[in-house]
Amino acid sequence: MNSVLSIPEHHPLKPFLPAGATILMLGSFPPPREKWSMDFFYPNFQNDMWRIIGLLYYNDPAYFIAGKRFDAQKVITFCQDKEIALYDTARTVIRQRNNASDKYLEVVERTDIPELLERLPECRRIVVTGQKAIETLLESLSSSGLEVSEPVIGEFSGFIFAGREIHLYRMPSTSRAYPLSIVEKAKIYQRVFG
Repeated sequence: MNSVLSIPEHHPLKPFLPAGATILMLGSFPPPREKWSMDFFYPNFQNDMWRIIGLLYYNDPAYFIAGKRFDAQKVITFCQDKEIALYDTARTVIRQRNNASDKYLEVVERTDIPELLERLPECRRIVVTGQKAIETLLESLSSSGLEVSEPVIGEFSGFIFAGREIHLYRMPSTSRAYPLSIVEKAKIYQRVFG
């Protein structure tokens, strides 16, 4: 049953910020815990993020899969090696329905994106996955005095932060609800990771 909820939910993970990270990937907020197949970002086994990354880097969408789960250690090691930081654009939400849909997420507290960027001095690319994530990110940047235009899906817009140029990439959602095949999504994601 998808009843209306009103309990604030705080982000269950800390930002993953490996030293030297040059890319910051931001989703909106993790799905409910019962949807997790690992204790890391993009944990829902129905989400295609790690299949897309496996396809791009190893020509194998199952590269990060172990049985019916994602292999968290393999994903973490990959992100450390490739200098990819991860977090989400919302720190606290109210789930209006008990599901993973961004459509029913009310953002109560946004992530302070400039603070994350200060902790990532080598970061030059931000990858945002999904509409709720881009909207929340732009609100966070705007509240810090940074006006950044919203790029179209598959493209980027640039802005200057602390003397460095940052490219903000708007990528399609990796949810299976988004109507593109994994191969088509991978072609778009290759613009960032290629």
